[in-house]
Amino acid sequence: MLTVIGDGPIDLLIVPGAISHLELVHELPGVNSNVQRLARFARIISFDKRGVGLSDRVVGVPSLEERVDDVRAVLDAVGSRKTVLLGFSEGCPMSLLFSATYPDRVSHLVLVGGFIRADYSVSEPQFEAIAEKIVAGWGSGQMMKRVVGISEGTKEQLATLGKFERMSCSPGAFKAVMVMNRRINVEPILQSVRVPTLLLHSKIDAVVPVSEGRKLADAIVGAKYIEYEDLPHGLLLTPRGEEVINDIEEFVTGHRPDAPDDVDRVLATVLFTDIVNSTTKAIELGDRRWRDLLDTHDRLATQVVEKHRGKMVKTTGDGILAMFDGPGRGVRCALALGEAARQIGLPLRAGLHTGEVEMRGNDVGGIAVHVAARIMGQSGANEVFVSRVVTDLVAGAGLKFTDRGCFDLKGLPGAWDLFAAIQ
Repeated sequence: MLTVIGDGPIDLLIVPGAISHLELVHELPGVNSNVQRLARFARIISFDKRGVGLSDRVVGVPSLEERVDDVRAVLDAVGSRKTVLLGFSEGCPMSLLFSATYPDRVSHLVLVGGFIRADYSVSEPQFEAIAEKIVAGWGSGQMMKRVVGISEGTKEQLATLGKFERMSCSPGAFKAVMVMNRRINVEPILQSVRVPTLLLHSKIDAVVPVSEGRKLADAIVGAKYIEYEDLPHGLLLTPRGEEVINDIEEFVTGHRPDAPDDVDRVLATVLFTDIVNSTTKAIELGDRRWRDLLDTHDRLATQVVEKHRGKMVKTTGDGILAMFDGPGRGVRCALALGEAARQIGLPLRAGLHTGEVEMRGNDVGGIAVHVAARIMGQSGANEVFVSRVVTDLVAGAGLKFTDRGCFDLKGLPGAWDLFAAIQ
């Protein structure tokens, strides 16, 4: 069973821990706001593993290999070619094995409360005693109390957590998962993990000791490790998850959100342009003549953008960043600007994408800005490339495009269908 929330340019697949339920998880405090926060920069894909939550019950416990196959099946089902893989607790070994096996399908790996091997330092009698205690209290909310970091809990809180446990799986099924996980050791594959990896752990984690997170971080080449002072094991199952999500967004997009929650966000079409081979041209003309030509370019760009009711955000040295309240005006502006630049001997390339942007004074930010810049990077001299979002929105407006195929855009998961606008 799976769900998809949001339509951001980045796919992010959440690989849950042993306890999950796609519907009831939203009854936990903070989960809804955290998911919506993630959905600001990504399309969030969630699923319940075999035998858990809303998925069909199974006989026995699926092997790690079978669970990894399920991850691949989920991505195929939603048409995700490349994703950010966010593994939580028991989902971390699955995420590690999937990333090592299918590195072409993972852009970034984020591991929350992860471990190399579950309870390897606990003797068999100790493990059995722990498992029996959990089974005896299953459905009371005692296990989930440790996950979400509640010391005592009100009657209402325990009722919600207990229901979440009961609806996730039976006590016997949870013990079977614990036994299976005790036999899993992903240490032999860690050297094969080659995707950018971020590990997040809390010093007071009551389920997976912080020492396990540190060992995992040390074992993965080039991994980034962040340790929080006083958050629970379920870093994203708490109303205090904003800092964690900020760290994830910065790792995935290269941009750390610094605007308050009430930042002004608008839907806009973003245009990036760039003068092709500007360095070579500057050397040919010399500094003074090149500066004069750039000044002429900037004046032309401002005039053309204003004519098409756009906003000139800034010049970028040898190009511009502009935004429009309509994608058709943005495309026509790019074409007109390209023609004007050719008249003064400057070949331009341009990229456009429509999405939500954050207004930051006189500047703009957000994923849509990054996407437009990456699209421009795929275009050539005297070309205007746009995303499929743009072509869909201007259907019937009299603009013509040619399909240029699928592209991998740096830092953005998945393949992107790009089109060239025709005069």
